[in-house]
Amino acid sequence: MNLAVIPARGGSKRIPRKNIKPFAGKPLIAYSIEAAIASGEFEKIIVSTDSEQIAEVALEYGAEVPFLRPPDLSDDFVGTTPVTRHAIEYCQQFLFEPEFCCCIYATAPFLTAEYLSLGLEQLKQNKQNKFAFSVTSFPFPVQRALKKQGLGVAAMYPENIAKRSQDLEEAYHDAGQFYWGTTAAYLQKDKIFSEYSMPIILPRHLVQDIDTPEDWFRAELMYKAYIKRDNG
Repeated sequence: MNLAVIPARGGSKRIPRKNIKPFAGKPLIAYSIEAAIASGEFEKIIVSTDSEQIAEVALEYGAEVPFLRPPDLSDDFVGTTPVTRHAIEYCQQFLFEPEFCCCIYATAPFLTAEYLSLGLEQLKQNKQNKFAFSVTSFPFPVQRALKKQGLGVAAMYPENIAKRSQDLEEAYHDAGQFYWGTTAAYLQKDKIFSEYSMPIILPRHLVQDIDTPEDWFRAELMYKAYIKRDNG
């Protein structure tokens, strides 16, 4: 049995009401809920929030909100892993015993049911792993990164600056969409970014952080282009 946990704290500062702000016609959190439902992988899809307004929207789109998140898990400094553990423990006490849990970000409008299912499939097939989470590749070799130095620039890794792109190892970053794990791994506080986690590689056109108004603008443009393409 599987649990989806969608952390959605109220009080976003850089983008007010971010989790429920309309994005291409729907509240942003709706995309994560709908992808989780469409995957068919979950017995329960729980939105963990401290906001009654977010809770109402989550219920409207088919998620469950069996509790409001306690204050000690609702400030700016609490990560999503403690929030996920809290939801797992709540389920164990009051609802059911999940075997796998997936933390799904509320700010992932490009999330697809296909990749959610792939993450669970890969985790089940590779028993040595405890987590499987979304990543994507950097569009430019990170080994040739620059930094500001005085009024000019300097290479962060001078030994690589003259190398050809194709001679440098491809690098990946967290895509910020989903984090499958065994409930045991979550409860034991195992680290997600580790050798026992497997990457689920997403194409770059399905990944965009939404942390600033500029991110939001770019994400909506990307999403509309993506939908237009899929509609022919």
